[in-house]
Amino acid sequence: MYNKILNIACIAINSKILCISDDGSDPVHFYEYGPKDMATIFFYMLIAIILHAVIQEYILDKINRRLHLSKTKHSKFNESGQLAFFYLFSFVWGASILSEEFTTNPTLLWKDYPHSHMFFQAKFFYICQIAYWLHAFPELYFQKIRKEDIPRQLHYICLYTAHISGAYILNLQRLGLILLVPHYLVELIFHASRLFYFSDENKQKGFTLWALLFVMARLLTLTLSVLTFGFGLTKAENPGFSVAEGNFNILTIRISCLAAICLTQAWMMWKFINFQLKKWREHAQNQIPKKKTNTKIKSTRKESCRCKYSPHIYTSIKTTNIHYQSDSC
Repeated sequence: MYNKILNIACIAINSKILCISDDGSDPVHFYEYGPKDMATIFFYMLIAIILHAVIQEYILDKINRRLHLSKTKHSKFNESGQLAFFYLFSFVWGASILSEEFTTNPTLLWKDYPHSHMFFQAKFFYICQIAYWLHAFPELYFQKIRKEDIPRQLHYICLYTAHISGAYILNLQRLGLILLVPHYLVELIFHASRLFYFSDENKQKGFTLWALLFVMARLLTLTLSVLTFGFGLTKAENPGFSVAEGNFNILTIRISCLAAICLTQAWMMWKFINFQLKKWREHAQNQIPKKKTNTKIKSTRKESCRCKYSPHIYTSIKTTNIHYQSDSC
């Protein structure tokens, strides 16, 4: 029933349909990508722009008015709010697809390659992912993003678009889906933690959890990528290059895909290490003024104590001198 509703909701999503029916069982529909997907992606890109505006106006703007954030925090809050909604939706959707269509067997990542025949849920998921990240380009203009933040946002938007589109075109949907789900979970924790931090700066425990999961997600991505491109696809039954069959299992493409993933993970780890070092330096600089202020407070207290007792000491010394002079006379 759920698939029928989604079939009605989708427009021109069925580039090619293959119906495989067993003896006495219902036919199973598989989908392939094709040129009609461009129109479908454009349609859902417009829907993503509308949803972006609805979330911004009816949820994020109302929260911003209550928090009274500065301009820099205001833009970061909007960015994290939009991405948190998207990551939550994509993580739940991707996890449901993995639980229904795939098992924990890692050989499914390369077994029976090319995986040109997709279930409806998997195809629709990739179309929505590509449409969302393409809609992020015009949103840079619509949201009036600051010039300082545009290069940073363009970096991750282009990386998402290139990697997801590459997995979709090269028929590596299984690998891409398994890598996206834990990555989206890690990003969801980061942006949710940043939202809580903007509301209350003392709430920073989420960043510790994010740091641990971030490193684990990078190791998982590298492990599965090396296992798939380095061992699995090299031993596939039908290696070769054929655009008509969707087979891209040749050495050049395997090395290129593995290099792209490894370079991206290395770049993300480099940014992560720089981010952590910056936070540690800021924390250390904040601790030094506190020590200086404590020493200043102690010194001022000592001086105040001296000022309190010095007149009494002076008067007592003066009176003793007077009595001594009178006795001598």
